[in-house]
Amino acid sequence: MILTFFCYRFRKIQLAMSAAREKLPKRLLTYTTVQDYKLYTHIDQAVWRYVMMISIPYFQDHAHESYIEGIDMVGIDKERIPKVDDMDEKLDRFGWGAVSVKGFIPPIIFMEFLSRKILPIAVDIRTSKNITYTPAPDIIHEAAGHAPIIADNDYADYLCAYGQIAQKAIESISDAEHYEVVRKLSATKDNPNADPCVLKEIETEFKNLSKKKIWLSEASELARMNWWTIEYGLVGSLSDPKIYGAGLLSSVAESYTSLKKNVIKLPISLDCIKQPYNITEPQPQLFVTKNFKILKSILNDYSKNMAFNTGGHKAIEKALLSKNVTTTLLDSGLQISGILKECLYNSGKELSYVNYKGGVQLSYDSSQLENHSKENHQDGYGMAIGKVKPFNKPIHLFNKKEFASIGIIEGESISIEFVSGLFVSGCINKILLKEGKPILISLIDASVKLEKKYLFKPEWGNYDLSCGGNIISIAGGPADWDNYNNNYNNTKEKRYQSSNLTEKNAYLNQLYGQVQKLKQEKAPNGNYIKILNEVYNSYPDEWLLCMNIYEIIFNDMSLKKEIEILAIYLKNFKKNNQISDAIDRGMKLIESSN
Repeated sequence: MILTFFCYRFRKIQLAMSAAREKLPKRLLTYTTVQDYKLYTHIDQAVWRYVMMISIPYFQDHAHESYIEGIDMVGIDKERIPKVDDMDEKLDRFGWGAVSVKGFIPPIIFMEFLSRKILPIAVDIRTSKNITYTPAPDIIHEAAGHAPIIADNDYADYLCAYGQIAQKAIESISDAEHYEVVRKLSATKDNPNADPCVLKEIETEFKNLSKKKIWLSEASELARMNWWTIEYGLVGSLSDPKIYGAGLLSSVAESYTSLKKNVIKLPISLDCIKQPYNITEPQPQLFVTKNFKILKSILNDYSKNMAFNTGGHKAIEKALLSKNVTTTLLDSGLQISGILKECLYNSGKELSYVNYKGGVQLSYDSSQLENHSKENHQDGYGMAIGKVKPFNKPIHLFNKKEFASIGIIEGESISIEFVSGLFVSGCINKILLKEGKPILISLIDASVKLEKKYLFKPEWGNYDLSCGGNIISIAGGPADWDNYNNNYNNTKEKRYQSSNLTEKNAYLNQLYGQVQKLKQEKAPNGNYIKILNEVYNSYPDEWLLCMNIYEIIFNDMSLKKEIEILAIYLKNFKKNNQISDAIDRGMKLIESSN
């Protein structure tokens, strides 16, 4: 009986997980973390509640209608920080799911999560000091910003499509550097224990990097599209737009100012990829889409000219400019992953040979070929390409008769002449077939020569001759991510949920807890005055706890004098521009609803 009950409970737990989450490959799970709810402090819960308190009434009038509807549908509790597992269960109704992560995760991994209809939710939460906005991903941004809009089918469709396309984008080496600096800057700015000297160094590094003139990669352009739609997008008419971007929905300050006339409103178009942005400053302009279907249309228009769709010379140029790992797909199905070094052309300007830097992976159908890891090709790889004489077609298209007629047989020596003037010779060690067609021929004592120039010599080792005729696609990153990174498991660098509790705020946190307990017990309002006096005397920069108490005691006429003193005290904080609007909105809501 006990065993039966346990099995039932286990099945129930398993069924509670979203279908999308159950299908996640193990390698993606290594980027997730565990939401440790005990780490959230009383201050953290107050931060969440206050943001919800002043934001939701505003968004009822100024956010897209699906946002307010989605709040409850995806499991957002206005009073308490949500549990990601509960949100995952609710999102399953829309074919989506959620996982817990810590801060920034690599862009390509984030995009793959989206492509699989999984919303990564950063489980840390901003401090009360940064309550109006934080550049670091946090649970307010991910849960209260991104999740509710997923209830809209057209938006969810765009979000998934964006993930599918963006993970194929070519990323430059400069993009990777920029991402790392932004990650460090955001994490340091939101860390209450951060060293000010370290923060200043990172800010200087960020400014210097921002000034550099760099090639604008596909990943950079799509990052801009993400910023102006998913993060900072408006929907509706230019004269009366509504908010749907998660960056605005999670920013107490900018959500309020974004709809003002001084912020330029532009109709969304593919031109949004030309507009740069700064994550540390309010946006001077925003883009408005009439509806969410238009977003996917613009995304598809952009993708038509991406290297993974065009292949050919345009794709090669992007790969060369990126100076980063890309995957070249040949018409034979062979995939070459590595950093493209140079392309060699014959006298007729016909592409004949492509050289890659050391650390090259060869794959088929996104699975690394045996003995063709980046360790096997640590000195680089030279890819022959084109049609072969006398049949004027690439080797992978040879029929059995053509194959035999030029002597392509294991153990035999061969000399192959390409139409481009490329000559390859050597003894055939192995012919690798896929779906009955050759994709790779391994040669011993090989030499490769283009017209009069030697590209490979016998003393350099074995040579692997590719059998493709054309480059049909080039995408960002390696074909077989796990094997390229040596089955990289990031548990050694696993980032755990942070705690905002410090020695400095430990007692203050206890005061927050006392207020919450008194509220739950419906204690006499006079009990809060002692706590208020402690705050006045010991925490001159503390306003949020005062606001909590103001909300509780506002209607108590027996404390009229104390309420007036508290109101004056709170209004003095309005001199701080960062939180003045937030305090003003909170006080007005409390005063109008009581």
